[in-house]
Amino acid sequence: MFGPVPPFAAWRFVDAVDGFEVVYLGPGRLRGHTSAVEDGRAHAVSYEIRLDQEWITREVRVTSDTVDGPRSTVLHSDGAGSWTVDGVPAPHLDGLVDVDLEASACTNTLPVHRRTMPVGEVVATSAVYVQASDLLVRRLDQTYRRLDDHRFDYASEGGFRATLTYDDAGLLLDYPGIAVRFV
Repeated sequence: MFGPVPPFAAWRFVDAVDGFEVVYLGPGRLRGHTSAVEDGRAHAVSYEIRLDQEWITREVRVTSDTVDGPRSTVLHSDGAGSWTVDGVPAPHLDGLVDVDLEASACTNTLPVHRRTMPVGEVVATSAVYVQASDLLVRRLDQTYRRLDDHRFDYASEGGFRATLTYDDAGLLLDYPGIAVRFV
């Protein structure tokens, strides 16, 4: 459905968060950095996500730096829905295959690349969610509904909804209220 990804992309965060994200894309890998200020608190996050050939997340390394100091976490997946967080089994994440980093607009690329989503059909794409400031890891229930080749209605727990717009490579262009791609 999508063409090849570019070697890099960048987003500017909008509304609730001031900041930006840069990601370097390669076969089976997303390596990115974000810096942002939210509610008067700054954070800088670096991440590397390893994917298999089906765009299923296999390994995630995240480091967050705040005024309280740096933290890091490593997540591993068997590709079939079993996870470890820092080497400890995480059964509360069973069944999940995608990761969604709070600090990243780019991770919304994973489910649209991985899943076949017929126009109009709502597809559950719950993900492993990693919070930016404290690296808390939890389940995030979310859905996507494909509107056309470039737009998806996105909904997540708590009632958040947005229409996400993607380019021909399947990278997010516009995430209303969250981020806008500028490169």
